[in-house]
Amino acid sequence: MIRSRLTAQRLAFLFLLGCFFFNYPLLSIFNHSGDFFGMPPLYAWLMGSWLALIAQMAWVVESKGG
Repeated sequence: MIRSRLTAQRLAFLFLLGCFFFNYPLLSIFNHSGDFFGMPPLYAWLMGSWLALIAQMAWVVESKGG
């Protein structure tokens, strides 16, 4: 019971973090011309933060300890 509540709290935090990552003020920082490994910085930020959120959610859901 406590583990599921902790998992729910962590997933709720990751949801709010995702809302922050994909909100306009933060996205406008990366919306400029440039090159980051052959792609615009905005696309690199979107792909990198999306990958990080998925990895963190998988870690939270699959973790054994509380």
